[in-house]
Amino acid sequence: MDPQFISDAVSALARGRLEHISLELLPDSIRPANEAEAYQVQAELSSHLIANGYGESVGRKIGCTTAVMQEYLGIPNPCAGLVYEPTVRRHEGEFDFNSFHRVGVECEIAVLLGEDLPSSRLPHDRSSVAIAVEAVMAGIEIVDDRWVDYGNVDVATLIADDFFGAGCVLGDPVTSWRDLDLSVISGSMFINGVDVGSGVGGDIMGHPFEALVWLANTAAEYGFPLKAGEFVLLGSIVQTKWLDFGDQVVIDIEGLGQASARFGNL
Repeated sequence: MDPQFISDAVSALARGRLEHISLELLPDSIRPANEAEAYQVQAELSSHLIANGYGESVGRKIGCTTAVMQEYLGIPNPCAGLVYEPTVRRHEGEFDFNSFHRVGVECEIAVLLGEDLPSSRLPHDRSSVAIAVEAVMAGIEIVDDRWVDYGNVDVATLIADDFFGAGCVLGDPVTSWRDLDLSVISGSMFINGVDVGSGVGGDIMGHPFEALVWLANTAAEYGFPLKAGEFVLLGSIVQTKWLDFGDQVVIDIEGLGQASARFGNL
């Protein structure tokens, strides 16, 4: 993409978070044409958000790694985004409901990386990424529909805007994760005490680490390899649930514990 086109796309997308303005579909002239261009815009958007005080990028998220989410969004392949430090909570999260456009939650397995996953080791596989995993956690991903009508937004543009990413709550890190079979552990999500959905680790591409493999290879291919200290949300095993003011969310994942979030006034 032409640098001016990237700059114009970034300026338009940044308004969703910096000015709390609902986003229209980008004009054809500044819309990324494919995923390579989308990740290029995403990287420049990150620099712009950081420079304007939004906070540092500390983790990654992957969407559409499970059949339930692919069917819900009509997108057949994984899509990645960035997560920013001010939007991250630990174990219990309190969020200002009115700071979002339309807030939703997802039930996820997350990993904390203890080592880099550099491009020099491509292609990564499940064994190579497992070496880099320091801990595994339960995670609530917070998503925000920043669009006037997201159903009309193309996949590349969604990726450029971090694929609905708006933060997370991470449960306690479990360093003994090798004692677990991550493909069979079950997880459930509760809103105001009501069970709203469940799934198992294997719903994520057959094994949660297959999503990490995909991201490690994709991120390195586009010049943004995964680094030690980053966390990665691997995809939701429960369909996105959109929230109302005052909602309390709890996820419980076998062997990994719980995380919770409340959305009200701060």
